[in-house]
Amino acid sequence: MSPDDEAPKIQVDTDWKAEAQAEKERLSKQEAERSSSDAKDAPPGELPPADFKGLVGLLASQAIMGLGAYTDPKTGGVVIDLVGSKFAIDLLAVIEEKTSGNLDEAEVTELTQILAELRTRFVQVAEAVAQQQANTPAGAAIDPTKGSPGGVIETP
Repeated sequence: MSPDDEAPKIQVDTDWKAEAQAEKERLSKQEAERSSSDAKDAPPGELPPADFKGLVGLLASQAIMGLGAYTDPKTGGVVIDLVGSKFAIDLLAVIEEKTSGNLDEAEVTELTQILAELRTRFVQVAEAVAQQQANTPAGAAIDPTKGSPGGVIETP
């Protein structure tokens, strides 16, 4: 036997970093898929995971509700809460400002699009409310059961 046959051979894997990174990405992807499927498979009444997307969605929902997304069950009129809606939109803007540089590209895009859509809708609804108030005689209350379809109630 020669000395070369007895010496252990060391193999150096020069691609270990690339393989480790690929494994890390694969595991991240699996975890993300598991999380999203868990949310879909959650029994009714269970809350979704508390994450950034959920926070943004919650505030966006509050803003949309204040912009007429629901009706008053008693009168059937559309409920408008410009003050509450503006507050929810402003909170989203604070989140955008305070998280600048800390979000991934998808989160930035989603937050930017949501804010743009909410701001546009806010201006449209505010203009419609102002126009309706201008067409209402001074001192008269806006009756949500008369006038424009659905009516408009502005709540402080």
